Amino acid sequence: MAGTVKTLIARNDEAFSFIYQENIDRLENVSFFDPERDVPCLDDVALLYLPGGYPEKHLDALVRAEATRRAIKDYAERGGRMIAECGGMMYLCEKVVTDEGEFPMCGVLPYSITARRADRKLSLGYRRFTLDGEEYRGHEFHYTQFLGEMPPTAAQVYNALGEPVPTPVIRYRNVLASYTHLYHLPIIDPNDFKDPNVLNDLKAPSNRQQSSR
Repeated sequence: MAGTVKTLIARNDEAFSFIYQENIDRLENVSFFDPERDVPCLDDVALLYLPGGYPEKHLDALVRAEATRRAIKDYAERGGRMIAECGGMMYLCEKVVTDEGEFPMCGVLPYSITARRADRKLSLGYRRFTLDGEEYRGHEFHYTQFLGEMPPTAAQVYNALGEPVPTPVIRYRNVLASYTHLYHLPIIDPNDFKDPNVLNDLKAPSNRQQSSR
């Protein structure tokens, strides 16, 4: 259909498994791929959505899928629009470090994630932040952490009590990435694909309600 947005979503049983059904339902022209097995064709994709899950449990398979990681990096570098949440954000980083070694990921974001047992720390709770005048709500649940210095954030994130938390919101070109699982994905305007260097066409829905999940 002319004017509709083609959305491609990473999805499998565990590594990319945390997706709100409401987000799938509100998107148009949705298809899925498994980053462990499939090399996506991204030429006509308007939005690539990398949801959360447990990629740290499937690092060998993700490393083997080199062509997939390269395709995703190329898509980001040419201005492709992407939303990455928690495990999806980890997948976009340079590498994930575990007690077994270092595992290269997509390399879109110049950060490393540690999943080493000694670095495990529970980050849990409701989250909200405002970006470009729009409020986003979601939740955070993970044990992995950024390795080394925390990345700079594009927005201050707050918990349910209104207290600031150090979770960064990362923007790179048209990539929006965070540990926060968003309750409602931003809306992509198919007629506003202008600037490949600034994420300026992700629009928040007008009726954001905090989920009870």
